[in-house]
Amino acid sequence: MAIPLNLPRPNPNPLQLLYLFILAASAYGFGSMGPISASFGDYPLFCAIDASGKQTVICWDANNSSSTSSSSSHYSIALPPMAALSGGDGFLCGIMAENSQALCWGFNARASDLVPDALKLNAYSHIASGKDHVCAIRGSYFSENVSGTVDCWDILTVSNTSLTSKLSVRFYDQNASSLVFTRLVSGDGFSCGVILDGAIACWGPNSSSLAVSGVSGNFVALASNVDSMCGVSQRSGEIKCWGNTDSYGITPPPGIRLVALAAGAQHFCGIREDNHGIECWGGFNASLIPKGAGFLSIASSEWLNCGIREGDLVLDCWFANVSSQVNFDPPLQLCSPGLCRAGGCGEGMFGFNASLLNEPDLTSLCVRKDLNICSPCGFNCTQGFFPSSLCSSDADRVCTPCSLCQNSTCEDVCKLKSSPRSQSTSHGDQLRQLLLIIGSSASGFLLILIAWCLLPRVVVARNEQGKKTRQCLSCFGKPDLEADGSVDQQAPATVAPCPGVAQVFRLSELKDATNGFKEFNELGRGSYGFVYKAVLTDGRHLAVKRANAATIIHTNSRDFETELEILCNLRHANIVNLLGYCAEMGERLLVYEFMPQGTLHDHLHGGLSTLNWTLRLKIAMQAAKGLEYLHKEAVPPIVHRDIRTSKILLDADWGARISDFGLLTPKEVDSDADMKMDVYSFGIVLLEILSGRKAYDKECSPPSIVEWALPQIKQGRAAATIDRYVALPRNVEPLLKLADIAELALREDPNQRASMSDLALLLDQLGKEGLVL
Repeated sequence: MAIPLNLPRPNPNPLQLLYLFILAASAYGFGSMGPISASFGDYPLFCAIDASGKQTVICWDANNSSSTSSSSSHYSIALPPMAALSGGDGFLCGIMAENSQALCWGFNARASDLVPDALKLNAYSHIASGKDHVCAIRGSYFSENVSGTVDCWDILTVSNTSLTSKLSVRFYDQNASSLVFTRLVSGDGFSCGVILDGAIACWGPNSSSLAVSGVSGNFVALASNVDSMCGVSQRSGEIKCWGNTDSYGITPPPGIRLVALAAGAQHFCGIREDNHGIECWGGFNASLIPKGAGFLSIASSEWLNCGIREGDLVLDCWFANVSSQVNFDPPLQLCSPGLCRAGGCGEGMFGFNASLLNEPDLTSLCVRKDLNICSPCGFNCTQGFFPSSLCSSDADRVCTPCSLCQNSTCEDVCKLKSSPRSQSTSHGDQLRQLLLIIGSSASGFLLILIAWCLLPRVVVARNEQGKKTRQCLSCFGKPDLEADGSVDQQAPATVAPCPGVAQVFRLSELKDATNGFKEFNELGRGSYGFVYKAVLTDGRHLAVKRANAATIIHTNSRDFETELEILCNLRHANIVNLLGYCAEMGERLLVYEFMPQGTLHDHLHGGLSTLNWTLRLKIAMQAAKGLEYLHKEAVPPIVHRDIRTSKILLDADWGARISDFGLLTPKEVDSDADMKMDVYSFGIVLLEILSGRKAYDKECSPPSIVEWALPQIKQGRAAATIDRYVALPRNVEPLLKLADIAELALREDPNQRASMSDLALLLDQLGKEGLVL
C-alpha cells in the first residue's frame, strides 16, 4: 500500500533486494531508468547505450542528427560510458559506468554539467529525471545491494539556451530522506519510489494529485509522464494508474501482462510478457504500433516511442499519432537490450548472450565480464511465428517463421496466430501462398494459344510439301534413377539445355498430374487463365498454365509456332524456362519449370520466411543477370514491361528467376526506351529488397516507395531506408551501395539511367565484396 512518510526505515533483506532488482530492470519510461531514454519537449532527444561492450552512448533527435560518445559534434559534450539513462524535459541524465556518479546534459547545447557540486562525487544505483528535477538513490550502481536513500536536485532554465542545477528545496522531505528505496520515477513536481516491502511512497509539491493512497502489492514495472503514473502488479499482472486520467485513458483489459513500461504525454506503452510485443493505451494510434517484432526495451517522449528489438538489437521508432509525424530515423547501430548489473538472473529471466550477435571479439555487452544483462523470458511469439525452443538461463525462447513449421504442435500455434482469413485457408490456398510460378510473357502466351484444329493442319501441310517436321523432343532430362531403379518423388525436375524443340504433353497426362485441374492444385491466376502445380508419374514437378476461353479465342496460329520456338530457345539460369506445351481438345497449356520457394514478393511482403541480407543481395544480382540476358542476348531482344517482385521467382536453391516477360517483335520501335523502363522498374525492386517496404503502400506516407526512399538516398541518408526487421550485418556498407545502385536505375532522365548490363555488373561486384553477417 502507499506508505506515510513518517514510517521507520525498513531493514533490507539480501534476497528481497535481488528479487526487486530483477523486477526493476524492466522499468523503462519517462521518469524512470533504462538502457534507452528520451527527453520531453517539442523536439525530443533519444539516447541509448550501444551493444559494443563499452557501454558508450548513442544519441539522435528529430532532425536525424546523431551523436556518440566518440563523435559528438552535434552536442557540446562527449559522453562517457554510461550504466543507465533517464530523460527529463529538455535534458537527460545517466549514471556513469566508471564510477557510478550522476551526469546530466541538456538538449541543443543548453548545458552539460547539471549535477550540483555537492552531489557530483556521490555514487548512485538508480536515477529518475522529472520535468525539471532529478532524484537518485545512493549506492554503487554495480553493487548487488541496489537500495539506498534519495538525493534530489532541480534543473533550472537560465535562458533559452542554458540550464543550471541546484539542490532542491521543493523535493527535500525529511521522512522521504529516511527511507530506503529500490527504484524511482519522476514527473512534474513529484517523485515516487518503491521501498523494500513493495509499497510506494511519493513526495514533492504535486505528489498529492496522484492519489496513491491505498496502493498495495509489488510492482514489476513503473513509469510516469508529466502528471500520472502507471505500474504493473507483480501478483495479478493488473495495470494500475494514478493521477490525471486524461494522460492515460483506459488501461488494457485484464489478462495482458507487461514486463516494461514507457510513458508519453498522453499515452503509455508496455512490452508484453508473452511475446514481447507492444501494448499501448491512452492517446495513441494503434495502426502505428510495430507489428511482428518483439522488444526488450522501450522509451517514450511526448509523441514518439523508440525501442530495441529483441531479435537483432536494432532501434525501431514509432509515433503515437499520425498527426505528430516528422522526419525521424534512428541511427543504424545495435543497442543494449537491458541494464548491466551484478549478480545472477532469477526465475523467468535470462542472461543475454553476446555470442548471438556473431561478433568474434565481443564476449559481453558490459564493461566488466562479471556483469549480466537480465531480460524477461518470452514464452510465445508474435503473429506468423512459433516458439521453436524454450527460454533458458542464457538465451530467450527462439521464434521461427510459421512457414517453416513441420509438425502438429507448431501448426496448432500458427493456426491460432493466423488472421481470420488465413484460418479458413484450404490446403490448396496454402500451396498458392508458398509455391507460385510463372512462365513467359502474358502477351506471348496470348499468341501461343490457338484453336486446336489449326495445328494438325499446319503440320500435315508441311509434311506434304516435304519440309522438315517438328519432332517431339524433350526440353529437359529425366532425374537419375537410384540403384534400385526408384525415383525420388520429391525431387524437382533437372533441366538440361533445350535443343530448340518443346516437348508435347498429352492432355490426359497433365490432367492426371494436376488432379483434374482442381482448385487445391492451383498456384495462381491472371487474365490469361490459371497456373497449377503438376506432379508427373515419374515424380517430376512442373507448373502448368491453362488458358481460359477468352485467351484461346484471341490467339493467332502463325504467331504460335514462331513464339513457341523463341520461348523454348530462351535458356538461362536466371529465367523461368519453358519446357513444353499441350494443344488438345481445344485446350492451350504451357508447361514450365516449377519454382518451389515462391516469389520474392511472398518473402518480402507475403509472410513467408524472411530473407537475410546475403540472400537478398544474391537475388538482386541474379535477377539483374536474368534481365540482362533478355535485353542483350535473347534473339530477338526481349523487354519485360512488368518487372516487379511478384515476377521474380525462387528455385530450390533460392536462385532468382525472371518470369512473365513479354516479347519484342521487329515491328516495335524504340526498344531502348522500353528497356530503360525495365531498368526503372528494376530500381523499384531494389528499393523493396533494401527496405522491405512495398512499392506502393497506402498506409505509408508517402505511399510510393520511390518518393519515400529516393530523396533520402540523394541526401546521403540511405541508412534510413534499410529494412529494420532483418538483422543488420556488421558491415552495412554493401547495403548503402545497394541504395546507390537503385538510384542509378531510378533517375528521372532515361538517358541518365544505367543499363541492365551496368546494373548486373555493379551488383555482381557487390556480391563478390562479401557481406559479413
